[in-house]
Amino acid sequence: MTFSTSRASAAAGPAAGREPAVKPGKTAAGPEFGALAQASILIVDDEPGMRNFLVRTLGPRCKLVDEAADTDQASRKLDSNRYDVVILDNIMPGKNGVDWLAEQRAVGFFADAILITAYADLDTAIQALRAGAADFVLKPFRSNQILNAVARCLDRVRLQRENYVLRYALRASSDRTFLRDNLIGQSAATLRVRETIARVARLPTSVLLTGASGTGKEVAARSIHSLSDRADKPFVPVNCAAIPPEMIEAELFGHIKGAFTGADSGREGLFLYAHGGTLFLDEIGELPLPMQSKLLRVLEDRRVRPVGSEREVPVDLRFIFATNAELQKEVEKGRFRADLFYRLNVMQIHLPLLKDRGDDVQELAAIFMSKLSAQLGMPPVPIDASVRAALASYDWPGNVRELRNLIERTLILGAFPDDFAGPRNDGQSAPADSLAELERRHILGVLKEANGNREEAARRLGISRKTIDRKCALWDV
Repeated sequence: MTFSTSRASAAAGPAAGREPAVKPGKTAAGPEFGALAQASILIVDDEPGMRNFLVRTLGPRCKLVDEAADTDQASRKLDSNRYDVVILDNIMPGKNGVDWLAEQRAVGFFADAILITAYADLDTAIQALRAGAADFVLKPFRSNQILNAVARCLDRVRLQRENYVLRYALRASSDRTFLRDNLIGQSAATLRVRETIARVARLPTSVLLTGASGTGKEVAARSIHSLSDRADKPFVPVNCAAIPPEMIEAELFGHIKGAFTGADSGREGLFLYAHGGTLFLDEIGELPLPMQSKLLRVLEDRRVRPVGSEREVPVDLRFIFATNAELQKEVEKGRFRADLFYRLNVMQIHLPLLKDRGDDVQELAAIFMSKLSAQLGMPPVPIDASVRAALASYDWPGNVRELRNLIERTLILGAFPDDFAGPRNDGQSAPADSLAELERRHILGVLKEANGNREEAARRLGISRKTIDRKCALWDV
């Protein structure tokens, strides 16, 4: 918590419950308050003069400024709107600001609160801190002080959310080096996908991306986000299969303090962190059935209820979903809700297999070679005609992710694996193998490099562990 004071002593206020009026002053001209332009502010104060001053100060600079004359009115506004910052008077008839703030924290209020008061005693400061106030502004104050306090709150929350989302994205994705904001390639299949993305990106419609693992569904999702009117807002990727079922509700919806064992403090969930931007739910077919019904309600109402909270919070989100499963079959088997499937399947974009993208494999291989060689600090390995022929003939069961991993392994070893190395020592071209044989040798080679660890081999190849097990059983390995 920070304490903002003017040059006038706060202790000079009256002894009784009414607080002095604000000392008028000019707004600071120095700092830029860019974040204010998108901010929603709620002012809670029983004095009309104070509310008018704050509205005049913040109104021209903020997206939304609401006001409430008492805590009951403020509670009703919190039930129907989402605010970035609440500016709260402490001494009010009925219930003081600190007590009201503590009550709101207990039922799921996460926004920063700035307490304004004329009494700078230690007791009030400690109570405000315990109630969860982010700043403490002492009367009388000037307009630049409240603007700075709001700007600090917005900046702190932005950094906190960006840090959490970044750490989450780093945990969730092992393929960060090739995630891009656009799809690479000039094949007919890729051009069709790009054209569809361009048409749908600026619409608010939810999108379902389908396709095998490694075909670039997250790349497509990022491309949709970057072409939308939410491009300057958060893009939050969530891998539903990577979150333990018992944790996924708290991760997505957030939770209040004490909602479950270990919840020592409240926290916003990924739905709220993505507010105003795009939420990408990957592997949506792996979402547990109880969570599917909760997601359906969010899609219909655009409101989320943090775990343990009594309040639903409105959210403004663009949803993009992805799956490598056939959801229609999952519905028939009773593993996916039919009503949710029909809600998701409004606009579907299918990502083609790498083997169906023609010369895109050559372009992607060259890009990966250039980027990864710079990243690893290793000289690029030439991609000669024989290697290009092998790349073109291979079946790529792990799609783009497998190609990326092949290039990285090639850079580390200094040469392409035998299956892609082209001419043999005698100068004669190697006999052409069937695609099935090339696939078998490549997978077994990676499995050998991983010392028989099928989980690690699957990660390197960009395919599932189940695929490795099925192939090995087929080959009697």
